[in-house]
Parts: sequence; structure tokens; C-alpha cells
Amino acid sequence: MDETPKGPETSPFDDEALEAGRVFFAHPVTFLMGCVAIAGLPPADLPEVAFAGRSNVGKSSLINAVTGRHGLARASTAPGRTREINFFVADETLRLVDLPGYGFAKVSRDTAAKFQNLGRAYLRGRPNLKRAYLLIDARHGLKDVDQEAMEAFDLAAVSYQIVLTKADKLKGRDVEQMTAETLRKIAKRPAAFPRVVATSAEKGMGIPELRAEIIAACTV
Repeated sequence: MDETPKGPETSPFDDEALEAGRVFFAHPVTFLMGCVAIAGLPPADLPEVAFAGRSNVGKSSLINAVTGRHGLARASTAPGRTREINFFVADETLRLVDLPGYGFAKVSRDTAAKFQNLGRAYLRGRPNLKRAYLLIDARHGLKDVDQEAMEAFDLAAVSYQIVLTKADKLKGRDVEQMTAETLRKIAKRPAAFPRVVATSAEKGMGIPELRAEIIAACTV
């Protein structure tokens, strides 16, 4: 019997939408470029979705799971490894953006501020950014440092959606409780999208729903 916990049964997507997401990400997805300065960003000529979160929350693993590629985004066990904005292009029609992680980076304060400010500058000045996905470890929930990130999203007026990672580490009822608690905490956030997606990159939980969320966000 499969004991992988299932997310809350509140998905707004039907089988057709889930299949459309799968088919889209079955198309070629490639690494485009890494940027260490805003001046080096690619032209704002394609819709983009961005992934943000604390260092070691599982951004690279989630991007790999969404795209169905094992080594597209390089995962590391060393917090703070991503110090640039990495761009991936899907089907030549959509870019996925991996923003520098925040919190617990084993670098100097000045260096951490430099690449975290790079991410903030991207959020403020990217007109083609359709949605940001803020990754939260399902085992720990929202922390103070995540509240700071949400304030940055709110100030930049960037629509963002909470994605719980590593949800397979929780029991099914605990996943539902964490999802509900997270929704409650973001209820008054002006830029927060009112759905939370519980995922597991390892088990595939919630990945079809997240793909569908991405497609929907980029076709509004």
C-alpha cells in the first residue's frame, strides 16, 4: 500500500489541466544563463515564474521535479550555494527563475546581502514576472525570515504562492493542518495567492498541481 501522504483535496484543476501541465514540461527544458547583476538579465520577452525560499529548502530539487529533469538545477547540501539568478527556459515559451536562497548562508554578511538584494531587485523590476513561488519546508512552516520575504513580495506587488516542500516527511493529516495553518497566516497578505501547494520532489506529491498552477499563472 502506498503510504505517501496526499495533499488536501482542494485542487481547482481537472484531469485535463493536470495533463496539459505534464505535456508542457515534457517539452525541452534547458539551462539558459546565470546572472550576478541586474544588468545581465535576459530580455523581458517571455513570461517568467520565480522560485524563492530559505537556503536548503529544496528549490533545485523542486525545479527538477517540475521539469522532470534530474540534473537541470544543481542541488547542493551546502546552504547559500546559489549566489546568482539562474534562468531555465521551457519549450522556448516560459522561463523558470531560481532566485538566491536566504537565511543560514555560510558566507559573510556583506556577501549574503549582495546576492539577496539581487533577488529583491529582480522582483521589483521584472514586468514579465507572472508569479513567484515561495518555498517553505513543510516540517517547520513559516519562520520570521520567511515573513521578511513575504514583505518584500508585498512591497514589490508581486503575486506569490506558498509551496510546501518535503511534505512526504509528514503524515497526511499533518499536511492538511500545515496547509490550513499557512493559509491562515497569509490571509491578510495583499500579494499572497490564496492557495497553498503541498509537494514532495522525492515522491512526486503535488507536482502535477504545481505544474498546472504555473501554466494557469502564465495564461491569465
